[in-house]
Amino acid sequence: MQITVDTDKCCAAGQCVLVAPEVFDQRDEDGIVVVLDHQPPAELHASVQEAAQICPAAAITLS
Repeated sequence: MQITVDTDKCCAAGQCVLVAPEVFDQRDEDGIVVVLDHQPPAELHASVQEAAQICPAAAITLS
């Protein structure tokens, strides 16, 4: 799994951080998503997929 994010689309809702805090964080200055691990281990794939699905801005892409 490879994670990419479109920071221009990110609305700083923070849902990804709530669902997968091992993989996502937010910038202090504006809350925009930061990917901590672009290729997370298999045990985190389910939470990363959920984070991508619930992102209100559809800013997270998985491949």
